[in-house]
Amino acid sequence: MKVIFLDNDGVICLANNWGGRAKKWKKYKKLNPEATSDTTAPVEVRFDDFDKKAVKVLNQVLEETGAELVVSSDWRLFATLEEIGEYYLSKGILKAPIAFTKRYIGCDKPDEFEWFRQTMYEQQRCIEVRQYLIDHPEITHWACIDDLVLGEKDYFGFERKWGLSNFVHTPRENEGIKQAGVKEKLLEYLK
Repeated sequence: MKVIFLDNDGVICLANNWGGRAKKWKKYKKLNPEATSDTTAPVEVRFDDFDKKAVKVLNQVLEETGAELVVSSDWRLFATLEEIGEYYLSKGILKAPIAFTKRYIGCDKPDEFEWFRQTMYEQQRCIEVRQYLIDHPEITHWACIDDLVLGEKDYFGFERKWGLSNFVHTPRENEGIKQAGVKEKLLEYLK
């Protein structure tokens, strides 16, 4: 089995898409004055849109590799797997995700793990991905794509014991998965 651990913001939901949910909520609230929270609104209202060109690149990777999607994005905290799946399909992604990574709280943490406050969020996401890999030994090929730095080296090239080996970084929030070389790196890990 091949898997892509997918973050949304900064990968397929780009900076030019951010804030769209606020506009959607305002419109929804106007039509549904009894609505009390955007967290109970339909999933279409709760989330920003995806960049269409980014979705096209993701679909090319899915078609070429047959990989499944596992959502590692924080979006998993605000919808069910079924809702996220419907949202992905409605936005043109070829496949609904098969799972979410566990939340950090439910993961095994290495005893010798050295925590750093400035990278705690990245470390937690790495532990979540590693836990999924432990729980699913049937995975033969995988890649994790994120705008956070989750790799074995930081921005300056220093080693990170906790980093992920098959990591693809998308540092440009306006380009995400469309950045030069990103698709090729994903394909390299998944073939």
